[in-house]
Amino acid sequence: MSIYQKLGVEPIINACGTVTRLGGAPMPAEVLDAFAQAATESVPLEHLQAAASRRIAAVTGTDAGLVTSGAAGALTLGAAAILAGHNLARIENLPCCDGFPNELIIAREQRSGYDHAVRAAGATLVEVGFNEIVSNAGVRRTEVWEYEAAITSQTAGIVYVHADDSRPKLEQVVAMAHKHDLPVLVDAAGELPPRSNLVDIPATGADLVSFSGGKAIRGPQSTGILCGRRALISSAALQMLDMDDHLDLWDPPEELIDQSQFTGIPRHGIGRGLKVSKEEIVALLTALDLFASGDFDRQLIGYRRLLQTVADSLSQAKANCRMIEPSTHDRWPVLEVTVDSAALSRSAMDVCRALRNGTPPVYVGHGSLHEGRFQINPVCLTDAATDVLITRLLEELS
Repeated sequence: MSIYQKLGVEPIINACGTVTRLGGAPMPAEVLDAFAQAATESVPLEHLQAAASRRIAAVTGTDAGLVTSGAAGALTLGAAAILAGHNLARIENLPCCDGFPNELIIAREQRSGYDHAVRAAGATLVEVGFNEIVSNAGVRRTEVWEYEAAITSQTAGIVYVHADDSRPKLEQVVAMAHKHDLPVLVDAAGELPPRSNLVDIPATGADLVSFSGGKAIRGPQSTGILCGRRALISSAALQMLDMDDHLDLWDPPEELIDQSQFTGIPRHGIGRGLKVSKEEIVALLTALDLFASGDFDRQLIGYRRLLQTVADSLSQAKANCRMIEPSTHDRWPVLEVTVDSAALSRSAMDVCRALRNGTPPVYVGHGSLHEGRFQINPVCLTDAATDVLITRLLEELS
């Protein structure tokens, strides 16, 4: 009986990938070992975060970094840093922003439920642009001039959600924002791999960039990375750490928190509930080293083998399989399964529901169900799990 079954929770076959709702990515043995070792001793977290800052900065090519409570936590801390800086009164008052700029400009087409993390810091989002292609009303998307036209005395910065096809290009938005002395906060939670994005996205000049730590990096699922300008990372750290200390005794590393920016220390900030444990910090840094070095690339051949085994096994099923090849050498393939609804007398949604409700439950990628397809992501699969997956798929597709 597994640890989950002892708690009355049935483990699943995860063919969906490193999604949060299913617990993220499997952590390598080295990461689990680092987590366990870190639990045996105590350290001041501001010193550990300073060490993390050095490592993150080296990997991303930025001034500084912070281990956060997921990419959403990074967005909240990043927004708080932009809104309050090192102004102790503003730090004390967040999320109330009376009397100082609190508007962050964002493209309407980049809005999502995830921007709640930005709003939680006290920011008011100002939408610009249209996605006329999606609305079938034209051929244009958000343009740089629309960001610029929305800037007022209440503008504190810009939020940008990064994707391969995001428009306008991030570097264009950054150039315009910096012309007006405005910082840019980038949501790049799911933009790894490719590994090059660790450097390429910050290299656009973006002031703060957030990455997930529990997806492709394969650290603890609840971790993330915020990297960028030192002054903003300093403010973010200041608003997250436990501040129950005396000013005469408190001595954070200067490379993490610039004490010259204030004359006292704030009480617990808006990010206090976003704390990260020493074990999570060490485990994330271990996973980051593995990811940045390309250590996970050796698993790509195994992923392809698992997916090909699934495809071969479904050759006589009432479905068609197609391998979706990665766009970069360090990304894994995905198997797309199109359900033959006419032959099966069931829709892809019906199949997905049956897979989840069966024994054991199987979760597949469900982003294209209304188009009659689902996806098999190999990252959380093992040989044994793949055998069970095939059995369940044949039960529902035959």
